[in-house]
Amino acid sequence: MPNYRTNLWLNCIFLKDKTERDDFLKYTNENGVMTRPAWTLMNKLPMYKNCLHTNLENAQWLEDRLVNIASSVRI
Repeated sequence: MPNYRTNLWLNCIFLKDKTERDDFLKYTNENGVMTRPAWTLMNKLPMYKNCLHTNLENAQWLEDRLVNIASSVRI
């Protein structure tokens, strides 16, 4: 096989809000189903926290609701 690795995090779901997202993440991971937040906005990362950024209202809305779910035949 060529030198490549599959990305098993291509599927995502939207939840109602950040609280529901966090509850879902806790429940699924505690029960053996790997899930994770889709991303952290770059302006929240330590190395970029002091950088200028525009209004990120839509991106923040997505960050609060979007969850990546593992895509595997074993699910």
